[in-house]
Amino acid sequence: MKHQPTNSPQFFLTAPSPCPYLSGQFERKVFTHLVGDKAPELNDLLTQGGFRRSQNIAYRPACETCRACVSVRILAQEFKATRNMKRVWQRNADLIGVEHQAEPSTEQYSLFRQYLDARHKRGGMSDMTVLDYAMMVEDTHVETKVIEYRKRGPASFITGKGEGDLIGVALTDRMADGLSMVYSYFDPDMEDRSLGTYMILDHIERARAAGLPHVYLGYWVDGSPKMAYKVRYRPQEHLGPRGWERYGEPSG
Repeated sequence: MKHQPTNSPQFFLTAPSPCPYLSGQFERKVFTHLVGDKAPELNDLLTQGGFRRSQNIAYRPACETCRACVSVRILAQEFKATRNMKRVWQRNADLIGVEHQAEPSTEQYSLFRQYLDARHKRGGMSDMTVLDYAMMVEDTHVETKVIEYRKRGPASFITGKGEGDLIGVALTDRMADGLSMVYSYFDPDMEDRSLGTYMILDHIERARAAGLPHVYLGYWVDGSPKMAYKVRYRPQEHLGPRGWERYGEPSG
């Protein structure tokens, strides 16, 4: 009798539920657990196969009648910023992002709560408590960092750290072939800074500096206005039936 290895991942399928992005559609997800010593290796493999991580769960859409969700990754070493992106970068030249271990703080949660209340009041994360937030940050078996963004201060050129209030946070996985932006949020009162764009640009620069080829942005949902921003960062690749394929070239 043959026995299945006990360390092989098991995959599960969720029941259908209303799609949060496309009206009238229902979503299903296939998922597995990322635990143990092999979690980083498995996370790399699954992310390259179109999965996303949430805490110790890796998941991807498995919808029965829709294929609108497409995995997107930026080709960091070839990326060309548009004129508008260059303006955003210059506008935020007074900011500095500092990488920390995946540990939550009350300051992070306060900003997270402010962001959700302003941007996603009716979203699936709107009722997250401080304990839920702590689990989102801490419950990881892969190489995960928290990048905190603050304004540069007089001593920043010595300490390498920003000063003042926390204005942006990115929860990011470091993988063998790139950075995966798991979740990011920012001060909603600083809309003129375009902090969401800035943090993606900052991750592209971080990937370049580390010699990593990709920045994974998760899913672009064709037909969903709230996801349209993801195709602006070009060149990029989309995961399709034939694997990762180049999507387009940058425009000015």
